[in-house]
Amino acid sequence: MLNIALPKGRLGEKVYKLFSAAGYEFPGMLDNNRKLVFENHELQMRCFWVKPFDVPVYVERGTADIGAAGKDILLERSPEVYELMDLKAGACKMAVAAKNNFHDDPEKILRVATEFPNIAQNYFASSGREIDIITLRGSLELAPVLGLSDVIVDIVETGTTLRENNLSVINFIADLSARLIANKSAYKFKGDIINEIIRKLKES
Repeated sequence: MLNIALPKGRLGEKVYKLFSAAGYEFPGMLDNNRKLVFENHELQMRCFWVKPFDVPVYVERGTADIGAAGKDILLERSPEVYELMDLKAGACKMAVAAKNNFHDDPEKILRVATEFPNIAQNYFASSGREIDIITLRGSLELAPVLGLSDVIVDIVETGTTLRENNLSVINFIADLSARLIANKSAYKFKGDIINEIIRKLKES
């Protein structure tokens, strides 16, 4: 069996629809239930839902042969996997944002609130900027508003939440979307099947 890991939630549902349109269907996957594993015996494939941050773990460790992971997670975790294809689902950007009247003082350590400490560290290290990372899990916009941080590093889709909290983007870091990834060993031994999936995804 070929094992496929998809992220739970809206992004995973978008990716599953791409697979379904390409002929890879797993009955019940979009039903309102708590089931996590779905099989298509005719295709000899198994598909399962996992938390988005865990998709690269399942693929890297070989529990899943392939998976769909957000580019943000790949940049943050740097897993030992092959990135095969941009699925062009969930397109958004990783950005640095701050209060509208923010002025950066290079003489001071920049306080950065983020869910992505590695991305933030790598980005600011490239310019030699000294930072203090504050790791938060959600509602990042509050941090500069309440004075916890100077800036945030976060995913920006429409920018509405930023605008409603008097914040704005000051720099873009990377374009993000769902990427098809593969376990390195699985790609070596199941490359024909995986490449066929890629071909059908591109055609659908």
